[in-house]
Amino acid sequence: MTDADAEIWPDLDADTPIPEGHVRGHAGELAVAVAQAHGVETMFTLSGAHVFPLYDGAVKAEVPMRLLDVRHEQTAAFAAEATGKLTRVPGLAVLTAGPGVTNGVSAIAQAQFAGSPMVVVGGRAPQNRWGSGSLQELDQPPIVASVSKDARTLMTAGDVAPGLDQAFRAAGSSHRGPVFVDVPMDELFAQATVPAPTAASMPRGAEPDPEAVERIVELLAGASRPTLVLGTDVWADRAEEAALRLVESAGVPTLTNGMGRGVVPGGHPLLVTKARGQALKEADLVIVVGTPLDFRLSYGVFGDAKVVHVADSPGQLSAHAHLAASVAGDLSTVLDGVLAGLERSTRRPDWSAWVASLQDTVRAGVERDRALLTAEADPIHPARIYGELVPRLADDAVVIGDGGDFVSFAGKFVEPKRPGGWLDPGPYGCLGAGLGAAIAARIARPSSQVVLLLGDGAAGFSLMDVDTLVRHQLPVVMVMGNNSAWGLEKGPMQMLYGYDVAADLAPRTAYDEVVKALGGAGETVTDPRQVGPALDRAFAANVPYLVNVITDVDAAYPRATFGI
Repeated sequence: MTDADAEIWPDLDADTPIPEGHVRGHAGELAVAVAQAHGVETMFTLSGAHVFPLYDGAVKAEVPMRLLDVRHEQTAAFAAEATGKLTRVPGLAVLTAGPGVTNGVSAIAQAQFAGSPMVVVGGRAPQNRWGSGSLQELDQPPIVASVSKDARTLMTAGDVAPGLDQAFRAAGSSHRGPVFVDVPMDELFAQATVPAPTAASMPRGAEPDPEAVERIVELLAGASRPTLVLGTDVWADRAEEAALRLVESAGVPTLTNGMGRGVVPGGHPLLVTKARGQALKEADLVIVVGTPLDFRLSYGVFGDAKVVHVADSPGQLSAHAHLAASVAGDLSTVLDGVLAGLERSTRRPDWSAWVASLQDTVRAGVERDRALLTAEADPIHPARIYGELVPRLADDAVVIGDGGDFVSFAGKFVEPKRPGGWLDPGPYGCLGAGLGAAIAARIARPSSQVVLLLGDGAAGFSLMDVDTLVRHQLPVVMVMGNNSAWGLEKGPMQMLYGYDVAADLAPRTAYDEVVKALGGAGETVTDPRQVGPALDRAFAANVPYLVNVITDVDAAYPRATFGI
């Protein structure tokens, strides 16, 4: 279905024969048909009358669409966002009008910052009552527009199918992100006859400028100490195989962030995460692929190194950093083009000494970390949790981070073995995304371990949605670092002022009892020697299970940036 499909008959009598190649139904049925044509299998939602026709469409579809109902709209939207990340098919959230939509805005913003493909369909007060003050009458697209690729109202039943088709195509095309549409309630119940939706596939990105690619080849061939950084869009653009080819064939040391983690498997000799400081400070060339040059990457300043930025679309290329070269387009084409050019080059560099130096630093880091990972401290050092967790993770595990200080340790110690196995909020830094992501991960990867790493602060945003895990029989292992504080704020405030306020939570709260009350299971751990056995019980339980580990609030993550 495209803009060229002009023949739409919203007012045809029910007895009128359906034209060949068309379908008839109420707008909710038509919306579900379009979503299924785009590969959607689950609708994340919280019940609301403004969107009942979408539920009816899901239930009565020839192949019914799964309805996953949650306890807070933010969880539905975060689940759709995580589905887009994991499956690389736009996730679908359906939110009722007014507060249903506004409750989902943080997740939509996270998707915009992270480049996550998702479509949010909002209910809307009926058009035939607009301006009269009907329930939850709110013009929603202007609210969402600044944090989405597009936000608009589909004004008639006949607009819904073509409009939603456009929304899914926009969400799944480079640069990916969220698209919002809402539909007036009266029109969502109304009938229309439209061209039958057809199976859709997302187009590849644009062809990159070959001269720009050749410039990168020249820089790489002339470098003595290059470092490659792979980010989320390498995974989102399905370029993980091309990226690993370049790393291994060229022998270039590599760092990863976001969903770039796992593209180079944990333990690979060219993955130098534990030598990150040296790799970026001593490099003479840093090539950043598929991630912004933001606060996580020193805004694109790496000592005296020349900087190359590679993005999936022109709008993602840095406008603030001083770049030696840049290129936008299909990332597999770029990465394979760089490798091919390097193999043709008469200057095949020898980076063995540089790689060996970084590997020495990695080995020293592993030894240095050993003491923390096995620490017997009381209260428990957060690193001890990862010392017990990491050996228990399967290669295809999905690990989700939702927290501040506690999850920062995860970034240091958890190195996924496969791509697509790590979820975090990305540069938006939004707490409360974890339960939605866990729901999405359990559905998308039914045979994999799903581990949700929770700070006790973050848990307060969404722990009620353990009820959703229980009702829908979605077992997830939740591991909490409970330091009874907003640790990411407590330390910096003390550093700035010599004291802290509004940074403490109730001590040693039994969050595992909350999980039990909601139908799950769990336990509190205060002895570091019991962390491992507790994790074993959690993985064996086959129910939502919270391991609530009481940790040392003074064992803060050594932070190099506060994000400003």
